Amino acid sequence: MEKLYFEGKEKIANKYMLTLNALNFSVLIGLSLLIKNKVTIVAITLSVIFIYTLIITIKQYRRFKFKINLLKNTKYESVSIVKNAFFFMTYLFGFSNALEFGEEYTVALNFVALVTDTQWDSLSAIETVAKIDISKGKFNYKEHRRNAYRLLGILLFTTLLMIAILYRYYKLNFIITLMYLSVEIVNFLAEPLYDLKICYLQLADKFESKVTSNKLVASGIRVVTSFLKTPFCTAIGQTLSMIEQYIVVNIIFYRNFKINKEGKVVKK
Repeated sequence: MEKLYFEGKEKIANKYMLTLNALNFSVLIGLSLLIKNKVTIVAITLSVIFIYTLIITIKQYRRFKFKINLLKNTKYESVSIVKNAFFFMTYLFGFSNALEFGEEYTVALNFVALVTDTQWDSLSAIETVAKIDISKGKFNYKEHRRNAYRLLGILLFTTLLMIAILYRYYKLNFIITLMYLSVEIVNFLAEPLYDLKICYLQLADKFESKVTSNKLVASGIRVVTSFLKTPFCTAIGQTLSMIEQYIVVNIIFYRNFKINKEGKVVKK
């Protein structure tokens, strides 16, 4: 998909993604109505998605030379690599810790994850589009920030819509659920204010090690706080990580760059 986006073929990429999600939804729901075995349902659904993805990959592979430069690939994606590696540990230890505090916290935490996890995945579009425009020399910070909050508005609306539809089906403690949800919303609102700058610094010369090191520290904070003996350990870690990144990334960015009236990033 990102290859197609870099080539300016958004319509084809969107068609592939629409088909992928339609397949995922229809096969999963259809099998759930016909089969009771959950393992079979998941296995068949994943197999269908895998086959479709394989077909598209082969189809696109024939049209370009696939070249790997491990050093450059790692350099330009080091922030994402560190983030995903530490996410695994955060969820492994943090969720298992939080779930020890009883059903009320377990249900609330899973419900909030249900209505926000897809939104977090969708929010990664901000990073994808920013990297494409930065690599092409067309990056406009103000325009990207404006579009990021437009997307965020849509995602927050869908979150509230899912809450309105699904809330009645869960035995939720309103206060606990609200506390978990509030942390997610605050982090949603803050994300574009430093994520766009991280993207720019990641692709600028001499700054990739600084933003990667900062992501390492921020992710480390989340892992350490996941061991706190409180059901809100993951929420605390997420908030502290957000604050640390917001402060440090903005310091690094504004020490070396400024944003002019047109929204372009220029060196100081």
